[in-house]
Amino acid sequence: MAEQIHSLWGHLPLLVRANSKEPVEYILQALWRTRHTGLDAADRQIFREILQLPNDSDIDPLLVCLRVLIRRCVYENVSKDEMHKLFPAEVLPELQRLLTLLLQKFQKEWREDISKDQVNLPSLKAMTWSMVNQETELTDPSAVINLKLQSNTQPNSGERDVKFQLAKDTLETMLSSMYSIRDQLTDPSETSERDAIQNTNAA
Repeated sequence: MAEQIHSLWGHLPLLVRANSKEPVEYILQALWRTRHTGLDAADRQIFREILQLPNDSDIDPLLVCLRVLIRRCVYENVSKDEMHKLFPAEVLPELQRLLTLLLQKFQKEWREDISKDQVNLPSLKAMTWSMVNQETELTDPSAVINLKLQSNTQPNSGERDVKFQLAKDTLETMLSSMYSIRDQLTDPSETSERDAIQNTNAA
């Protein structure tokens, strides 16, 4: 296990291919911007061009490392002066200096984004569901999901209902995303390292 984790962090030297600080800065900002949605095909293409990599499989372990660093920078009690402590000893000193500089630059902004997300987003109070189209042969059965949401900024405003319909294929997609969210809510470093190791073993 220790050797596999060491191998994971060993992908960071790929950043040297960027040739300057600005492309690495772009990569970090894009990873933060897509923290809720994941990278789309266009972002991945840009990353591959920046780092001169032919395949997604070459870049995925690097992105795992960077997401781990970003989450630690934002969520752990780490000051700017302690940022270097986020890096394992095997990371090259020049990469540590570059990433430390960029993480220090964006830490305050990213933490403010998290605070805004927590303040502005409503809370889920309850969820119910029911089946429809079960007795009709011409239409596939589907589920209607009803969410009860409550504002965190206006607690006296009451609850708001949001309803949407899910067929089997969209339900499977949603469940896959929910499992990913569950994993993200666990220890981020352990989850990311485990996923990367599993991907490496499967390759």
